[in-house]
Amino acid sequence: MSAPFLQPLQLQGEALQIEAQWLGIEREGRPLTVFLHEGLGSLSHWRDFPQQLCEALDCRGLVYSRPGYGQSSPRRELWPQDYLQRQARDQLPACFDALGVPRDERLFLFGHSDGASLALLFAAAFPERVRGVVAMAPHLFIEPCTIAGLRQARQAYEQEPALRTALARHHADTDSAFYGWNSAWLHPGSERWNIEDELRGRLACPVLALQGENDEYGSLAQIKAIARLHADTKLCVLPGCGHAPQREQTEAVIEHTNALFQRCLA
Repeated sequence: MSAPFLQPLQLQGEALQIEAQWLGIEREGRPLTVFLHEGLGSLSHWRDFPQQLCEALDCRGLVYSRPGYGQSSPRRELWPQDYLQRQARDQLPACFDALGVPRDERLFLFGHSDGASLALLFAAAFPERVRGVVAMAPHLFIEPCTIAGLRQARQAYEQEPALRTALARHHADTDSAFYGWNSAWLHPGSERWNIEDELRGRLACPVLALQGENDEYGSLAQIKAIARLHADTKLCVLPGCGHAPQREQTEAVIEHTNALFQRCLA
């Protein structure tokens, strides 16, 4: 396992830095597992889950903080409503290039929340580069509970010190991380955001769509939509679990992920 490091990145003429970390060692025939964090996540916010999963899968892993998060360069403007689509199309390929990931290497993507949506969008845009996707607590469209959760989060961030203090442990610029995520989703018209058409007929790899039954940011309609759009989808509902299955039910997440990973090796 390497120590976290800052990697220079050129993105559409802008000089940025991304915080990244390599886990494990390369194993012949076993794909690199890339971890894509949630909307308020970062490299450190994953804690030790990526290391645990890579050890269970016996594979190499890549964890990084997207620009605007963690120790990566803070955002310089408000993100548009289609920021996840743009990140899948432009930012993620640029990150892989900067980190030396070969373009012909087929990846295993593990995404949580926003990161799950990003994983699906990347797999749809670049099907030849993806071997399998774990989409944990994904967002394919906006629901009333999503908007309610976002509003509650903003109230907590602006009125209570606990959330800001917690985020400061994982982000160099907490306002960049929080408002980049929160403002994009609460922008007028965001309730019409939907990526189903961008996924339909474009996914070519096995997908594990995993969600806690008590997810406060989305209903089970999210993962059921993936199954409707892509036949090679396994649905997994974790009973008594909320929006962070990797922390709430770690062993179950690893077990289900390993089953998909082994299938991708066949």
